[in-house]
Order: sequence, then structure tokens, then C-alpha cells
Amino acid sequence: MLFQYYAQYNLSLAENIWLGSADRPLDMGKVAKAARDSGVDRILKRLEAGYETTLGKWFDNGTDLSIGEWQKVALARAFIRDSQIIIMDEPTSSLDPKAEAEVFAKFRELAKGKTAIVIGHRLSTVRMADCIYLLNDGHIAEKGTHEELMALKGEYAQLFGIQAMNYR
Repeated sequence: MLFQYYAQYNLSLAENIWLGSADRPLDMGKVAKAARDSGVDRILKRLEAGYETTLGKWFDNGTDLSIGEWQKVALARAFIRDSQIIIMDEPTSSLDPKAEAEVFAKFRELAKGKTAIVIGHRLSTVRMADCIYLLNDGHIAEKGTHEELMALKGEYAQLFGIQAMNYR
């Protein structure tokens, strides 16, 4: 599970990722795979101590990350656990569009054969889902694929059009 507002632990990068599966022994192979899957491996290039770099500013030797980099660490924490159900609330809200596309391409691969629930307001993100549920006042207002909901010309289509206007 990945919440929109995730924790930023003042621990090493490896420990930050491993916390996603803290009920198991630390496995650097799995940490490295989760780092690759989330894009954290690109951050490693500038961290002097690599996975052993202390993150955050709590300690004098800590290295702080940008909000987008912290979000990638949180994604790695979610990816390291091999769960059959994956829940993500606005998982890429702090990422730029290119990083978001990369994360979701990898996410689709990781979620194959699993149940994945993604909560999002960016409809460009939501449109990749096999089934979209539009909630309004706590109730399901519309349900279907992106194409089906666009054909309905209902609230989803209206919201999608509003967001798309910003890209024209």
C-alpha cells in the first residue's frame, strides 16, 4: 500500500526501501530490484554511500531528497512487497510526466495477475486502468473503461475534457 502522504524515514536508503517488507530479513537483491522498478536506482548515482546513505536532515551526515525522489523511495517500499493486492493513493502526484509514465509502465508489469487499486485525480493516469470507477459523494457514479466512459459523455468525459484542455 502506498499513501499519497508517505513517510520519509531518516534511515539508510536500503532501510527505507526494506521497510516495505520489514517482516522479512533485509535482502539487498530485492531492495535493488525495487529501486530499479521505482526509478530510485537513478538517485544512487549521486549518493556517495549508495544504499547505505542516510536519508533526511535529522542527522548531520543525512542527504535530503527532492519530493519526487522521496516519492520514488516510497514507491520502492511498496514494490518490494510481493502482495497479491496493491493499493496506491495518488502514487505519482509529485513526479514529472516522464517519470510518471515510466513508473506506470513498470507498475502495469508488476501488477500482472494481481489486483491493483489506484486512486487518482489525474485522469491521464487513471485511463490506463482495466476498469475505472468514478466516485461522486461517496457513491459509484460511473464505471467502465476509459473508452466506455468517454462514449457515455457523462461526468468522467467532462472531467477528462477539462483536464485535457490544459494540454492543448
